[in-house]
Amino acid sequence: MLLAFIPVFVAVDAIGVLPMFISLTRSMSEEEKKKALFNSFVTGVTLALAFILVGKWIFSILGITINDFMIAGGFILFCIALRDLLTTVKRRAVPASELGAVPLGTPLIVGPGVLTTCLIIVDQYGIGATIISVVLNILIAVTIFGFSGVIIKLMGKNGVGAMSRIMALLLAAIAVMMMRKGFFGLFIK
Repeated sequence: MLLAFIPVFVAVDAIGVLPMFISLTRSMSEEEKKKALFNSFVTGVTLALAFILVGKWIFSILGITINDFMIAGGFILFCIALRDLLTTVKRRAVPASELGAVPLGTPLIVGPGVLTTCLIIVDQYGIGATIISVVLNILIAVTIFGFSGVIIKLMGKNGVGAMSRIMALLLAAIAVMMMRKGFFGLFIK
């Protein structure tokens, strides 16, 4: 079980997503944040479970490989990171009522990295261990996000802003790494 838990923990990367969560929810009330967290949990778990159960089947029908998925997911993450790096004023393009599903539930909590990891570990550790690992990791992420107010008080607004920019840069690097691995996987056998 622990061997299935660790890769999903790394892929969810709640600590890495935290500055983005803080940035996205900065102007929200506590009630709106709670709703967004609940929606992100439901969206993330539903998407991950559906993907665990039918992901390989859908990929085979559509002729999509894991490498294709990594390239597309990396490109989307890169666009999100680029937007965060280049905008000087953080405006929420998504209404607060929808923020929990997209972009928080997916692609930030359960994105291409988590979905790809799920496909890999379900073969190694079984469907039960994979499902438990995913649900626990999403619950951990949502719990960490629930304490974002405390973190904001500790870091201050400037610290959160700086951390948000650093995390956007790291997200861009992760996106490039995913695309690189996807391209290498396609062309180097």
